Amino acid sequence: MASVSRSARRKDAGHWPKMSSTFWAVVLLTALLLIYCGQLAAGTCEIVTLDRDSSQPRRTIARQTARCACKKGQIAGTTRARPACVDAGIVRKKQWCEMVPCLEDEGCDLLVNKSGWTCTQPGGRVKTTTAL
Repeated sequence: MASVSRSARRKDAGHWPKMSSTFWAVVLLTALLLIYCGQLAAGTCEIVTLDRDSSQPRRTIARQTARCACKKGQIAGTTRARPACVDAGIVRKKQWCEMVPCLEDEGCDLLVNKSGWTCTQPGGRVKTTTAL
């Protein structure tokens, strides 16, 4: 007895369903949109969470979480007080001021233990940032 394959027994086995080209275009665009959504362009960052605690007088503690899509040799850091992709060597060496974390009119100084940096404004106000 000769063996007959399953697809040979079905009359519609080798045919794709008849759909309009518009249908397939919509399916393709929907798939591309689903793939693209939620992905950042290479070398960019976005702030995901930002929490502020002003319960202590004359002091505000802010914590922010950023999501970055950095290129090879880069890592998430801070440039001009915004999350950014920076050279990984800066973070490895803890030379935080090399990534230019402060605004243009502020001065940057490393903390003594290199755990972070301070940005000093012209009026004397100091913002301290520690890396986790």
